[in-house]
Parts: sequence; structure tokens; C-alpha cells
Amino acid sequence: MRPLPISVTSTKSTAFSLSSVTSSKCGQTFAGRAVRLKSEKTIPPSASAKPNNKREGSDASNQKHLDKGGSSDALSKPEQSKDTVTSGSLEESGKPKTKLHREALSGGVKNATTRFELPTPAVAVRNLVEQAQYGHLCTVMSAMHHKRAGYPFGSVIDFACDGAGYPIFSLSPLAMHTRNLLADPRCTLVVQMPGWQGLSNARVTIFGSVYPLPDNMQPAAREIFRHKHATEEGEEWIGGNYSYYRMHHISDIYFVGGFGTVQWVEVDDYVKAEPDHIVINRMQATLQVLNEKFSARLRELLSTYEQQANDAAIISIDKQGIDVKVRLGHDYMVERVGFAEDVHTVDHAVSVLTEITSGPDVFARYNRSWG
Repeated sequence: MRPLPISVTSTKSTAFSLSSVTSSKCGQTFAGRAVRLKSEKTIPPSASAKPNNKREGSDASNQKHLDKGGSSDALSKPEQSKDTVTSGSLEESGKPKTKLHREALSGGVKNATTRFELPTPAVAVRNLVEQAQYGHLCTVMSAMHHKRAGYPFGSVIDFACDGAGYPIFSLSPLAMHTRNLLADPRCTLVVQMPGWQGLSNARVTIFGSVYPLPDNMQPAAREIFRHKHATEEGEEWIGGNYSYYRMHHISDIYFVGGFGTVQWVEVDDYVKAEPDHIVINRMQATLQVLNEKFSARLRELLSTYEQQANDAAIISIDKQGIDVKVRLGHDYMVERVGFAEDVHTVDHAVSVLTEITSGPDVFARYNRSWG
């Protein structure tokens, strides 16, 4: 389930006003609880903070209204909400050989071939930050740390993104990274695709400046976190002394989509891109459903005469395919399985994967690492 849609009209604001907005997604009109951030005054950066604004997203780009999954009043069926409200708050032997060419790939991005049907880098990054729940926030040690001043300091933190893809953080005032940000807002957020480790993993580094959100926007930020991080039981885990910060400035984005895909992504392209609908509504629940239905079958299909796959798990999905983590003995690899059509819902994904996994010959046609 997704948080409140948020549209940003400025990346340099500390005071905001609220209004009702609507958004459209995947050809469907969605009207839900929405918060529009509207700048009323400029944040004065610290003397040491001189963010590079050359590559920042434009204000026009920031004014898009993106469906983030509906209101908290209709969490079970967010896409069906029609009323706009103002927000307040994988061992058997003898399996057929599928002649699969093993390529390192993760996160729905190209590595060394154009045979894959994959999202653009900007969309891949948007999908990545939607799927990942944690990242490394790297700040600059402030002068109060004396001999450590000026050194980079990394922290593992949870985060969420607003409607335009700007990261939002829930930070304790006692945390070292919080103190560092108050002295110098410049930082980087490093995000890796969950479920996979190693150099073939998709990852992105977002450069920017982080400031506290004003009091009147704290409830909206909390709602974003609740939708992304709350448990199925609705556990409220966010401490009362935490407050919300936002990366108001995104100055640059460095994307590594596995071996062979390394590039800088224009901030404007990132802000204008929309994450695939399949990734923005309870992503972990989607993967759980697909793995329960297809993990054993994928393990069989990804086995060869030479070696049986010990395990197979779907670790990520986008509208154009899935990434499957495969264990062969002590080795791990990721296989890309493409879809014949764009997929936007869990039911649609189940239907398409049922056809794809119906037999080795059919499966081989959809495995994009096999030419």
C-alpha cells in the first residue's frame, strides 16, 4: 500500500500550504487524498553548504501529481478510490535443458547487451527507490566532532520518497547524521536493490541537500512512512521524538545497473519519470505472492543437465519483467525473465507468469538472457 500522493513545487522551502489535488496513472484516473507542497519561503543554506543546482529538477517537473496508492481510508483498494479529500494528516535430476546463458543482472537494468527489454535508467532508478526500504545516508562530519570534522560518515537508515521521487527521512535529533545535516545539509543517499548482494546489484547514489520539513508537513511525511514501512498488523513503530527531513535539492544521480550499466542520470529525467505501477503498491506483498506460486517452478526451469538449481526467488519486478535470484551450489546469479506485455497488477503478473512457466520451450522464449 502506498502513501499520500505528494507533489512538489519547490525544492528550497521550509514552509508549505496544503491543497487537494488529483492524479492519473496507467491510463486510470485516480482521485485520492493528496498533499501539495507549495513553497512560501526559501531555506537559507549554511555557509559551508553550496549545493550544485546546475542539474536540479525544474520547478515545472516538480509540479507533477503522482499516484502514490491512495488514501489511508481505502488502503485495501487504493486504485478504486474516487473521492478527493483534503489531507490532514527452486531437486530432481533429468530436467530438460533450457540452454540458459547466465548473465549478472539485477534491478531491471541492462548490463552488457541490448537484448533485454528493460526500463530506462531514470525509470529503473525510480523503481529502485520505491522497492528499497533502507539506504546508506552519507553526511559530512561537522566541526563539533573535532579531529573527525570533514570526513564522510555513513549511516543505515530507512526512507521513503514523495510523489516526485525526493527522499524523505525520519531522523532522531540525537543521531550523529542528524547533527551533521543541521551543520551541513549536503549528503548522498546510496540505495541498493533489496534481495541481492554483490557487484551485479543495481544501486544508485543520489546527491543532494537535506533540510527539516516544517511542522505543518510532518503529518504528511509520517503518512508516507506509515504506508511504506508499517507491518501488516499496522504496528506504529515511529518514535515520538523523531522528525521528518526531506532532500529538497537533488543535484545529481549516479546509477550502476549491474556490470556494463554505469551512468549519470539527469535529475530532470528522474523527476519526470514515473515508477511502474506494479512497484508502488505493497511491493513486498507482491513478491511474496509471486514466489509462493512460482518459486518451485522457476527452480525447475532454471536447472540444466549439468547442474540443478538449488533455489530460485523473485527478488524484483517491473512492468516489463522479473529478476530471479538463482543458487547453483555455492554460486548465485540473477536471471531476467521478460514479459510479453506490460504488467500493472499482481493478478496480471500471475496470469502472465503462469503462461511463461507452462513449459521449457515457452520459458526459453521469455528468458531475455538467451538469444
